[in-house]
Amino acid sequence: MITLSNLNNPSLKRKKRKRVGRGIGSGLGKTCGRGEKGAGARSGYKRRHGYEGGQMRLFMKLPTRGFSNARFSRPLHTVNLEDIERAFQDGEVVNLETLAMRGFISGTTYGVKLLGNGTLTKKVTIEVDEISKGAREKLELAKIEFSVLG
Repeated sequence: MITLSNLNNPSLKRKKRKRVGRGIGSGLGKTCGRGEKGAGARSGYKRRHGYEGGQMRLFMKLPTRGFSNARFSRPLHTVNLEDIERAFQDGEVVNLETLAMRGFISGTTYGVKLLGNGTLTKKVTIEVDEISKGAREKLELAKIEFSVLG
């Protein structure tokens, strides 16, 4: 008979809790796996990534080399066709302002890119900065008016 006391789920493997300070034979007695002296042996210790015990950290010693355009990137907000299908009615204009009013865009933006996830059946006018290849094909098949601003 199955009762609460003998229920088990073999698919959920439980990791055994580390029981420290339970004698020499456990392998985690005396210092409880913390070693001898030092910050790591003290209570409240948190290991900071890259910290070398006060020594100059490796990443600070290495020269910064090369150039990355990442500082100058202008990321676009993305909107899918299914989002437009859900939020807009026939005859409406889909642009930066209307998308911001409906909560798709918040904060500073460098434009909108339309992605092709989902389908669009409503006849709306779309004005965006970029359109993905898949979205462009779907809009052309559905004969939906769109214009690329940027």
